Amino acid sequence: MRGVGYNGGMAVPLPAPTILSDTVRRALAEDIDRGDLTTDACVPPTTMGEAMLHAREPVVVCGLAVLDEVYAQIDPLVDIDANADDGEQLPAGALVARVSGPAASILLGERVALNFMQRLTGVATMTRRFVDALPVGSATRIADTRKTTPGLRAFERYAVRCGGGFNHREDLGAAVLIKDNHIAAAGGCRQAIERAQAYAPHTCRIECEVDTSEQLVEALSAGADIVMLDNFNDEEVRDAMALVDGRAIVEVSGGITLERVAALGALGVDVISVGALTHSAPSSDLGLDWS
Repeated sequence: MRGVGYNGGMAVPLPAPTILSDTVRRALAEDIDRGDLTTDACVPPTTMGEAMLHAREPVVVCGLAVLDEVYAQIDPLVDIDANADDGEQLPAGALVARVSGPAASILLGERVALNFMQRLTGVATMTRRFVDALPVGSATRIADTRKTTPGLRAFERYAVRCGGGFNHREDLGAAVLIKDNHIAAAGGCRQAIERAQAYAPHTCRIECEVDTSEQLVEALSAGADIVMLDNFNDEEVRDAMALVDGRAIVEVSGGITLERVAALGALGVDVISVGALTHSAPSSDLGLDWS
């Protein structure tokens, strides 16, 4: 079983084994609980075979451990011979892995394995595009958000890391992030920040989303550790950076496109958070073809 992925030679830990096995088990139940009528009808159980997993477009590979787990649960006689590591960039046409063993078992897991591999490879590939768009030498981080597919967050966040990005807070209990609705419910930006400061553990930073320069001033004066500039254009970000002047970590979010990344990185923002990494990444074109 593959234990890690890689990002520029740095190890990227996989989701916990229990999460991996449980998620794959649910996916298999969804697809094969009633068996495989077509394969049972067409392929004798003694037939052996081999299929090749290829990238049909340039990709950052991700999901090989899930491929392993799919076939480990279906049939331990199926062998996976990977030709790459998670996080590795491959050109179109490259071999990702060989899958060999009982033909019926390979066919049984094909769709579930591809669904995972295509989705996670797509997230890793999109993330790499955003990371590569930063100016050379930039310290700005590209980060994901909680806009993930229900039930797949741990895997999509892993794919972001394999693509060279960083993860935002894991869940609602991981950090204080005061957003517009919190501000409205609390009665104001300062009230929300001060209550969070009194409530949160001393080890927890306080982040506050701001929509205007007036809110930014209020958040800074109230002592926010991180300010999230929401839907600020590039000129507004430049003005905000001058206003912050190193007093807080600056995150930019909302309306982030690939074309804006270079300019935002050049402005020196600390974090660019991009919901599209997980909510809009297209699945990569991978194919499992019989050899």
